[in-house]
Amino acid sequence: MKINIKFFIAIILICLLFSCITKKNILVFENIDNGKDISIEFTKGKAFNHPTFVIWLEDMDGSYLKTLFLTKAYANCLFEHKMLGDTLWLNEKGESCQPAALSYWTHKKGMINNKTLVPSKKNKFVDAYTGATPKGSFVFNAKKSEKKQYRLLVEINQTWDWNKFWTNNKYPENSAYKHSAQPSIIYGVAINNMDSTFYLNPIGHGDPKGESGKLFTNISTLTSAKQIFSSIKVKMKK
Repeated sequence: MKINIKFFIAIILICLLFSCITKKNILVFENIDNGKDISIEFTKGKAFNHPTFVIWLEDMDGSYLKTLFLTKAYANCLFEHKMLGDTLWLNEKGESCQPAALSYWTHKKGMINNKTLVPSKKNKFVDAYTGATPKGSFVFNAKKSEKKQYRLLVEINQTWDWNKFWTNNKYPENSAYKHSAQPSIIYGVAINNMDSTFYLNPIGHGDPKGESGKLFTNISTLTSAKQIFSSIKVKMKK
């Protein structure tokens, strides 16, 4: 009997150990307002490779409300790896402003300091939580909007993810496209105060050249861009 008890205790300890390891691998970000009303769970997909992304809120008419999270490199126009030409990164920090990276949100949010749409080294975007791109699945906690209904959106982009449609010579004159490859993919969901769980679905892609804030609803040409995250789930606390 004593052996059985020791055996079961050992099993429980092993389970707890693996549980702790799993939790340590899931990064948890807290918004600047320390809110925990909304928990947004991002599950890493098989095409995940250091994407740039942004989370923001809109009203039901599509008007911009506020940004919750933006990857720091895009907000500061300063990437961990300096871009040299169209296909090479250096192992050093460097300035790199990418108009096509998050074109839909960039135009939605409006001008920064009444000077520029795209964040730059001199005109950084500071009205949101910014952080390094997570290396895997993560959770972002935020405060919910005071509105009864609103939309939560996510725009994601990954550099140089070419495919058969979005080839590296599609727009040879456009340097922004050469850095972006497949355009950004946008996910969205309508949030209300009655339900507790929501899943974001793709609603379109951004301008591949970064020249407009247009939402292109045909995403049939996107391939690996759809696999950067396998799931984006929102949990509301009652």
